[in-house]
Amino acid sequence: MAPRRTTKPPKDPAPAVCSPCDGSGMVAATVRVGRKRRSVGQQDGLCLNCLGSGLAPDA
Repeated sequence: MAPRRTTKPPKDPAPAVCSPCDGSGMVAATVRVGRKRRSVGQQDGLCLNCLGSGLAPDA
């Protein structure tokens, strides 16, 4: 029989969050209208870095 462990096994590290969206998966995208491309506001858009998952992509 194996001896009892006295220490706990190491836990898996928490996944890193995406920095542009801070883990939410959404970023603000500027809305532009007209011929002069005036900025009229912002709307939520999908984060292109993590593709909406909120987790940092592996490098």
